Amino acid sequence: MATRRSGRKPPSYSHQVTAAAAASDSDAALIAAHAAGDQQAFGELVRRHRDRMWAVALRTLRDPDEAADALQEAFISAFRAAGSFRAESQVTTWLHRIVVNACLDRIRRRNARPTSPLPEVGPQEPAVPRDAMSERETQLTVQAALGQIPAEQRAAIILVDVEGYSVAETAAILGVAEGTVKSRCARGRVKLAVLLGHLRNPDADANVRADNATGKPAQFREGR
Repeated sequence: MATRRSGRKPPSYSHQVTAAAAASDSDAALIAAHAAGDQQAFGELVRRHRDRMWAVALRTLRDPDEAADALQEAFISAFRAAGSFRAESQVTTWLHRIVVNACLDRIRRRNARPTSPLPEVGPQEPAVPRDAMSERETQLTVQAALGQIPAEQRAAIILVDVEGYSVAETAAILGVAEGTVKSRCARGRVKLAVLLGHLRNPDADANVRADNATGKPAQFREGR
């Protein structure tokens, strides 16, 4: 039976990584093994970091389909560029940079041809307990608020405040100066504080709704 041949040289024994061995290798070792021709190494790297990268893409784009496409593009780019990885940063930092750039590229393309967003909740979705529904509503509110601030500020806030990266690490991921990261985070946080202020003081928001319903100022309502 003929064996299919490729232009790539077969990996040396030292770089052959089985599925079991790959799980114990470092990220850098997996990148090196992939660059040397191992066919399992990059798959293990994706398996190891897929969930975290998916969370970043989803928070940045706020659309599961867009996030899935961006993540696929990012991993394809990482697959092709792995040979040029020089270990000057952590592999996770390198992957985050590729994922965030893929997301920002999609945002720029989407802004060039704006579309109407689909509703988050459909009429046929099953009922959920009130506590879970309230938590879901809060998540959607926060996601909606993130969607109202500029993409560059959103990316910086997600990396620093959600993912827990330092300012220096975020600057490396985004390819900007540390001062730029600090500025984007500061401006974004101010905007989010305004957009999400009612979550910090729901009683005040409830009083405003009640006062609007009666048409009377709060100080003139009965019992005040």
